[in-house]
Amino acid sequence: MSDWLKWVLLGLLSIVFGILALNHAVIASVSITLFVGAMFLVSGIIQAIAGFGEEGAFSKVLAIAMGVLMTILGFSFLVNPLQGTISLALVVTIFILAAGVVRLVFAFQMRGTGFFWMMLLSGLLSVGLGFYILANPGLTVALLGILLGVELLFNGAGLVALGLFKRTADRAVAT
Repeated sequence: MSDWLKWVLLGLLSIVFGILALNHAVIASVSITLFVGAMFLVSGIIQAIAGFGEEGAFSKVLAIAMGVLMTILGFSFLVNPLQGTISLALVVTIFILAAGVVRLVFAFQMRGTGFFWMMLLSGLLSVGLGFYILANPGLTVALLGILLGVELLFNGAGLVALGLFKRTADRAVAT
């Protein structure tokens, strides 16, 4: 099988999974939370154990405390995945709002340039999206799945484009 075809097939597979994630956004969100919980649990245990080998009392206590905190957070996500999903979605929403506010600040620093309106619009849309998510609590449960689905769709489209580009480039080199 040629390289370009592998990229196209991988892209199509990503698109299919993106559609599945969008059609089952709540299940995808809970799955993400369970995965994140498992990662926090494992890394927290490893960090807590590694903390005992730290030099200095403060570093040792801090490393162990962070490991224990990560372990508790991971365990909490695994035991209560729906609450964990809402927590993660709120963190993502806060990041969206913060990024929008930062872009608004940058926009006003760019006043008088050709980029002002683009940056202003981008910031306003992010802030608007953040407040829309906060105003619709039911959306928070599906938010992570929606974001995953959209990312898989964009990733798939990019991989298909890469595969088709490689096919065109390979044909141009062959002739």
